[in-house]
Amino acid sequence: MPAPTIEHVNITVRDPSASAALFAKLFDWHERWSGPSLMGGHTVHVGDERFYLALYTHDGAATPASTFAKGNPLNHIGLLVDDLDAIERRVIDAGLVPFSHGDYEPGRRFYFLDPDGTEFEIVSYA
Repeated sequence: MPAPTIEHVNITVRDPSASAALFAKLFDWHERWSGPSLMGGHTVHVGDERFYLALYTHDGAATPASTFAKGNPLNHIGLLVDDLDAIERRVIDAGLVPFSHGDYEPGRRFYFLDPDGTEFEIVSYA
């Protein structure tokens, strides 16, 4: 039996289309699907052939800020990249602020918050 892999992560955002465009730009991903959610609202799937983020909103801009509190219950989403420096430049070019740079086993890393305040860890083992 093959080892399990994460196929997708579903997160709430205020604007799925804007978030999908941001992640496509940062990581060279593409929109895989877009449409109404079974729970009401709208979802956009953005990623590659192996993995995607499901970006969901029910309330759009009216989504309460408490929805995005760190650790509620998500601490961060970790993404593995080949070229950490190139991704950091893209993050900065997108107007986001990298923080908590680290270089310890098993690799180099930094973090950033998306426009809704969800934390992402970008790590490279290269």
